[in-house]
Amino acid sequence: MSLTRQDVEKVALLARLQLTDDELAVMTEQLTQIVGYVDQLAEVDTDGVEPMAHAVEVANVFADDEVRPSLPREAALANAPRRNDRGYLVPAVLGE
Repeated sequence: MSLTRQDVEKVALLARLQLTDDELAVMTEQLTQIVGYVDQLAEVDTDGVEPMAHAVEVANVFADDEVRPSLPREAALANAPRRNDRGYLVPAVLGE
């Protein structure tokens, strides 16, 4: 499948990218190569291959929970632009 300049312009518009004419030419060529590679992958026989979430077997990737001392409040708030004795002060979002 070959992408046209108009296809790339539409993708750039949807992504809110402002591309120059030179950038559009480069992106058109590069995206055409990427789509061509994906088309090549579609030709691979995958009958009998189970779908998977990871390319390699992943087991127990999380560390065990253990209780440890946390960062002292003063240290956590040290670089805050606005704070009080309890936490960060931020502008109200949902009213006052």
